[in-house]
Amino acid sequence: MCNEKLKNTDAMKLFKILLMVLFLILANTLFSQEKKVIVIDAGHGGTDSGAIGTNHRKEKDITLAMAKAMLMYNRTLLDNPYELYLTRYEDSLISLSHRTQLVRALKPDLFISLHCNHAKYVKAIVFEVYLHNRTSFENENQRKAQVVALSMIKVLTERLGYRTRGIKRANFQVLRESIATSPAILVELGFLSNTDEASYLELKKNSNAVALALLMSIKL
Repeated sequence: MCNEKLKNTDAMKLFKILLMVLFLILANTLFSQEKKVIVIDAGHGGTDSGAIGTNHRKEKDITLAMAKAMLMYNRTLLDNPYELYLTRYEDSLISLSHRTQLVRALKPDLFISLHCNHAKYVKAIVFEVYLHNRTSFENENQRKAQVVALSMIKVLTERLGYRTRGIKRANFQVLRESIATSPAILVELGFLSNTDEASYLELKKNSNAVALALLMSIKL
């Protein structure tokens, strides 16, 4: 009986996600034919808190706040140049496969997954930008992703004084399952295990500044 309830719950979640995808496809077709489409993935959510900072702030909250700030700045300060969609708009648990299903359905011009880092070495700092490690740069989506990644590094280092290790590569699921459809990037916004970086991202004005810088760094 418990297994049946769990299956029914999962089926309902998938049904709701598919309905949302159909709505977004319709909205995209009707209203955004000339706009570049971007999907912003706020990492973690719901029972998956992600990393927990030295100040007890949760990664899931920081990434969601930053994704919403990007959405807000796109509409207000930048006069809505992009059609932005989030993989989650609230503190909900969305599986990685459902996030990439949204990418394959919308076929966006760019997919960005937002995360925060954590390390046992508490002095670890800097932000990191990841591309998929098994995709050649001859691939058009990977080439476009690299251009955006380099722009992000330039803007965040020059305007906000961030330090970075440059572009890194990994086989993260959201990158692996998105790169064939869309340029895909995963951004680690800082180490929550580092007191200074955790305190920096805790402040709304700083989080908003990073969100705006990320948005302004997009080159499509």
